[in-house]
Amino acid sequence: MSSALTLARPYARAAFELARDGGTLGDWARRLGFAAQVAADPRVAALLGDPRIGQDDFVALFLPEGEPADSAFARLLRLLVENGRLAVLPEIGALFEALKHEAERVLKVRVRAAAPIAAGEADKLKDALKRRFGRDIELEQAIDPAILGGAVIDAGDVVIDGSVRGRLARLEQALTH
Repeated sequence: MSSALTLARPYARAAFELARDGGTLGDWARRLGFAAQVAADPRVAALLGDPRIGQDDFVALFLPEGEPADSAFARLLRLLVENGRLAVLPEIGALFEALKHEAERVLKVRVRAAAPIAAGEADKLKDALKRRFGRDIELEQAIDPAILGGAVIDAGDVVIDGSVRGRLARLEQALTH
C-alpha cells in the first residue's frame, strides 16, 4: 500500500496543480473518481498490462463519457499507461481528494455510532467541529454496534472517543492500574 501511495503521489500532485490552476478542482475530482472506480474493478485489473490492448484503448476505457481524447485528463491517463501506473489510480484519486479538501479548507470527519445520528444532531455536531477545527466539515457516518453507545469521531489526526465501549475500556484500565 505504501509503495502504491509513493507511486501515486507525484501524479496526484500534478493533477491537483493542473486543476487548481485551471479552477476545475471539482471536475478533476469527478474524473479521477470515475477512473479510480474503473481501475478498482477486478475485471479491468486483470486487463492491466495485457500487451494485446493498445494504449489508446486503455485511455478510452478510463475516460468518462464525453471527455475529449485530447484533454489534460486524457494526457494524464496516457502518461499513466506509458509508465504502467494505471493500477494506482485509486490512490491517485484519494490523494487528489485530500489535496482538494486541504485547499478548500474542508475537513473530512468520520463518525462511528451504534445507531444512526438524527439530521439535527448531525448538524449540531458539524457546527461544533467547525468551531473547534476552524474548517468546513464533511461528515461521513458509519454504524458500528460494537461501540455500544455514544460515538467515535475520527477527524484525521484527532480521534475523540465518546463511546460506551471506550469509557468501559478506560474504566477497566484505571481499575487494573
